[in-house]
Amino acid sequence: MDKDFSVSEKIENAEVASVFNSYPQKIRTKLLILRQLILDTAASIEVVGEIEETLKWGEPSYLTPKTKSGSTIRIAWKESQEEQYSMYFKCTANLVPAFREKYPDVFKFGGNRSIDFNIEDTVPMNELKQCIILALTYHLNKNLETTDRWKMAENIT
Repeated sequence: MDKDFSVSEKIENAEVASVFNSYPQKIRTKLLILRQLILDTAASIEVVGEIEETLKWGEPSYLTPKTKSGSTIRIAWKESQEEQYSMYFKCTANLVPAFREKYPDVFKFGGNRSIDFNIEDTVPMNELKQCIILALTYHLNKNLETTDRWKMAENIT
C-alpha cells in the first residue's frame, strides 16, 4: 500500500473508514491486513453469513448480525502503545484461553481479551485464521470441549 492510501472508498461505513484513516500509516497497513483476513475468513464460512463492519468502543468491529454465529472481533491500535496493535475478543467468551491453549508460543496475549502484535512481528496468518474461525462460529461451538471446538474450526477450512 502506498503512503497516501485512503480506506474511505473501500470501507462502506464512513465512521470505520475515518478510524482507519486516523491511524499512523504503518499501523493502518497492519490493521487493514487483519481486517481483510477477518472478511476473507468470514466469506469462506457459509454458516457465518454476512459480516457487519461497525465501531464498538470506537474501534473497527466485526459482527455476524444475521446468523448470530459469532462473537464480536475488534481490531485496534492504542496511542499509548504505539508499536503494538491488537485483535480483541469478548473476554467472557473463553476464546483467548482456547487460543492460548492451542498456540502458547505462537501469539502474545493481552489477558483474556486480545492477541497482541508488535509492528515488527510477522503475523502467523494460518494460526490467526483458525482463531478467527473459532470466534466467528463461537455460538455454534461454545458448548463443545476445547479440542472439539478446534476440530470444528479445522473442518471448516
